[in-house]
Order: sequence, then C-alpha cells, then structure tokens
Amino acid sequence: MREQSKAVAAADSPWLTLGAPVLFLLLWSAGFPVAKIGLRYASPLTFLAIRFALTVGVLGIVFAIRRPPLPRSARAWSSLIVIGFLVQVMYFGLSYLAMTAGIATSVLALIVSLQPILVGVLAPRLIGERVGARRWTGLLLGLLGAAGVIVARGRIQVESAGPVLMAIGALIGITAALLYEKRHGTVQDPVTANLVQYSVGFVFCAPMAALFEHAHVEWNVTFASTLAYLVIGNSLIAITLLLAMTRAGRVSQVASLFLFVPPGAALMSYVFLGEVLPSLAWWSMALAMLGVGIAARAPRG
Repeated sequence: MREQSKAVAAADSPWLTLGAPVLFLLLWSAGFPVAKIGLRYASPLTFLAIRFALTVGVLGIVFAIRRPPLPRSARAWSSLIVIGFLVQVMYFGLSYLAMTAGIATSVLALIVSLQPILVGVLAPRLIGERVGARRWTGLLLGLLGAAGVIVARGRIQVESAGPVLMAIGALIGITAALLYEKRHGTVQDPVTANLVQYSVGFVFCAPMAALFEHAHVEWNVTFASTLAYLVIGNSLIAITLLLAMTRAGRVSQVASLFLFVPPGAALMSYVFLGEVLPSLAWWSMALAMLGVGIAARAPRG
C-alpha cells in the first residue's frame, strides 16, 4: 500500500509530468546521430561492449560510495536481468548492427517509433491498461507526422531485408521492456537497477564481439566524445528517466513519447551531421508533436 501511494505521488510530480519527458526526448533523439558518428570508428558489438564496460565502471564507483540496497528477491533480480537483456542487448545491440549494416538512421528511428502502436495493441491484453479512442488518435497522428519527416528527408533507402529485420528486432526489444517493466518491474534504487542491467549488456555483448568481430577501434577525440555522451546521456540518465516514467504513469502514455523520436533525431542530425531539413519536415514535426500531446494528455479511462 505504501509503494502504491508513492507511485501515485510520483505520477503527480511536475518533474515527471513535464521535465522528465522533455529531457528524455532530447537525450534519446540525440543518441541516434551520436551513435552513427561513433560507429565510424568502431565495430558495433565492440562499441557497445566498451560503452557498457565504462557505464558499469562509473556505476560501480557510485555503488561503492552510496551502498544502495540490492534486490531482495529472486523475482526482483530476474526482472532487472530480463529488462537489461531486452533494452541493452536487443534494442541497442540490434540498432547498432542495423546502422552498421546500412540502414539510414532516420529509417531506424521511424521503425522504432512504431512502438506506441504495438504497446497500444498489446497493453489491454497483457497488463489490463485501457487505451481509448482519443489516445489512439494521438498515436496515429504522431506516427503520420514522424513518417512525414522521414519522407521529406528522402532517406527511405534500404538495400536489403537484413537491416530492416534487425530494426524490427530492436523495436520488439524496447516494446517488450516497457510492458515487462510495467507488469513485473519492482521499485529499485536507480544505481542498483542500472548496474545490473548494464552488466547484463556487457556480459552478452563482450563475448559476441570477441567471437564475431575483429574488435576494430580507432581511438580519437571524436570517438571518446561520443562514448562520453552515450555513457552519461543515454546509458545513465535517459534509461533511468524512461523506467521512472514507466513505473509512475501509464505505459501507453510513456510509449507515445517515442513518436517524437524520428523528428527529434532528424533535428539532431541537422545539428550534428549538417543534414538539411526541408520545409515539409518541419510541418510534419509539428504534426508529430501535436499527436504526442494528444496521446500523452488523454484522460484515464
């Protein structure tokens, strides 16, 4: 009962309602072009293994200083391990492999943005969460706007089915992670939760990198900068915000935020990679934002 009261209070927090979604979207959207830059200097699984190792190292130091509590049950441990595999190995691993295999960053972002539609279909059956007509309208408007950004950029060029299948696998991973977190997740200290989950990512990715890659890494300032951003911005801050918002609110409402990722990634690609956005892309971006707003503010049913 006490945990339920805490969850209700968290859901009403202005920070989780306004600040956390904005910060999460900025960090998550920038992750696509930043990762693309980093993949110029390292093979994908090796890149991820280094990223996870650095993240675990930082979290290990914080853990030793703060000494937060460990999970108290086998169910809590298994929940962290499953979510770590779904997010770190399936979502990030398959996304990096897809980018290396030739899929455009914007196409990958668009495929992953289908997540709210999957959540809307599966949430009533798996976690008993009702998704009303107003939220469906917002989700579809957001998806239409996101697709418009990609079409306006003229970047939908996929050479083979392999990268697309990898992107779909990444989509399945992040969707399953949100649904599993909502149904089976337990409240844990963020340091403990992230330390376990990134350890899972490292344990899976490091051996695969050793077995299937030549461990190509070109160390330079640019590569080090991308690693620093991905470790701190994506690995430590963004994932913590995502899981916190998922526990505090409706999973379909949180998932609707991902519809802003394609236009957000397009904007970040303009900033970091100099890719020009046509005027149609800006209008489509506005439509995506409108859809996100409708879906996120839909009344509880």
